[in-house]
Amino acid sequence: MAGPHPERLFRDRSEAGAVLAELLQPLAPEHPIVLALPRGGVPVGYEIARALGAPLDILLVRKIGAPRDPELGIGAVAEDGVRIVDPGTVEALGLSERDVARAVARAEAELAQRSARHRHGAAPPEVRGRTVIVADDGLATGGTATAAVLALRHRGAGRIVVAVPVAAHASAEQLRGVADVVVCARESDRLGAIGAWYADFRQTSDGEVTRLLKASEGFL
Repeated sequence: MAGPHPERLFRDRSEAGAVLAELLQPLAPEHPIVLALPRGGVPVGYEIARALGAPLDILLVRKIGAPRDPELGIGAVAEDGVRIVDPGTVEALGLSERDVARAVARAEAELAQRSARHRHGAAPPEVRGRTVIVADDGLATGGTATAAVLALRHRGAGRIVVAVPVAAHASAEQLRGVADVVVCARESDRLGAIGAWYADFRQTSDGEVTRLLKASEGFL
């Protein structure tokens, strides 16, 4: 459980997804596909897909953790081999090219494991020419979401909309230069931890991801 936030508090990811779904209703006539970033983005994406009557799938993206602080992201990798590395963070941490290469390789190995666990050999969904809603439970640095958008551009997506319940204002503005639209229920200049915006921010399990993806098959 996270403590209450003075500006906005979501009960859980499902409520946050329902709030976003209201904001995204104008996209329903475009028959979008919702791609959630696992694992925390899946409950958010589920509510959006249910409200819009849209298909739901996952978009595999993995943060590149700093060598001595894995929780600190220096970039992200995504399906289709997209790699994003933040040179400013790399320089600030004094990382060598070898350090970065090892961190990227570790992230790509973890991404491959997630693919095997969630896709079971199936190909990612076809997005060419489609409106795609990328859903996550929050936007801090924006590196992971940026990698997701670039991967979708590579796959020929039409209109790319990033939907998050809460975001750092600077990161949302930067992402607007990459995505077509960024929809956020709340932007803050003092974001803090994403979990502080939720009463219940317990980790989403692989089992819940599987269950929600299965349940979403009835939305169409």
